Amino acid sequence: MEETKTKEVAKQPVTVKSLFGREDVQQKFAEMLGKKAQGFIVSVLQIVNSNALLKQADPMSIYNSACIAATLDLPLNNNLGFAYIIPYNQKYQDEKGVWQTKSVAQFQIGAKGFNQLAQRSGQFHTINATDVREGEMKSIDRLSGEMQFIWIQDETERLTKKIVGYISYFKLINGFEKPFYMSVEKLSAHGKKYSKTWGKKGSKWEDDFESMCLKTVIKLNLSKNAPLSIEMQRAINTDQAVINDDKGENVTYADNIQDAEIVDMDISTISRVVNSKYVQTPFGTFLLKTFFSESMINEGGEEISTREIKKILEDCIAVEDKKKPLADEKLVKILKEKGYNIARRTIAKYREQLDIPVARMRKEL
Repeated sequence: MEETKTKEVAKQPVTVKSLFGREDVQQKFAEMLGKKAQGFIVSVLQIVNSNALLKQADPMSIYNSACIAATLDLPLNNNLGFAYIIPYNQKYQDEKGVWQTKSVAQFQIGAKGFNQLAQRSGQFHTINATDVREGEMKSIDRLSGEMQFIWIQDETERLTKKIVGYISYFKLINGFEKPFYMSVEKLSAHGKKYSKTWGKKGSKWEDDFESMCLKTVIKLNLSKNAPLSIEMQRAINTDQAVINDDKGENVTYADNIQDAEIVDMDISTISRVVNSKYVQTPFGTFLLKTFFSESMINEGGEEISTREIKKILEDCIAVEDKKKPLADEKLVKILKEKGYNIARRTIAKYREQLDIPVARMRKEL
């Protein structure tokens, strides 16, 4: 009887509530947070219960994100602004090689989170970020990077002025100081380029543009110019990532976009760098570029890998009538019907990358 009951329990799907209610999970958070553990777990459950999309997310991805927040000792409370757990639709291939979509949790650190981690390192005398209003920036020395501002002191007057950018500033204990400025236009372009959720309803960029701008200039200033503690390195590596383990050592970004953001290079630059390079691993030697993939947005607004497009092309050509093989123009129409608006020349490029000849060369009599 007891054995039957155990099997029935084992068959029950894992939920966030059941996962965080487990004794071993609660013990893990107690080891990381001490007396704060119970309150931290409650806050995670409250965040999930208040977000319909997070309720559908993979419980383990929520658990892993929570573990990173606990490791960094950053509270998960949307009203505080230190760290967040954000739902995200992730594409993956199942065991049959078919592309599927699942909802997962993405870990994000806020401006206050980066500020706190910097202060905690003991290396910073001052760290701050603020908006810049119209007329406040006077000059930028392109060679030295020095900036001059005349700040409007009357707060009432200042609030009437248009925000033209955001600036981060820090000064180390040893006296080194560095400002980092980005215009609103550059920040918008940055968010559109690097954020998985840009333009989507409920995203942080959509709901709280200012906080994301402040977080961006702080993060980039720190990653480019500041000495990074082990804790800060972990924060930068796990920010805006899907965490695949509870230590944050295995993370997933939107293709190779995170690498481009950290080193401040265009994705095409990284693509050229890794092209024709190989990496030797315990599992064999592989072309480095195979570990990266491009992405695009379909008509439904979802981000998908170009590997999915290539898989569809392969499937279409595999079942085509060899007496009347599909020309590239026909493949364009088929993909458009599936929600992928792709130019003919792009189809030709993907086909060539798959070593598939043109239609006339595939024709069989």
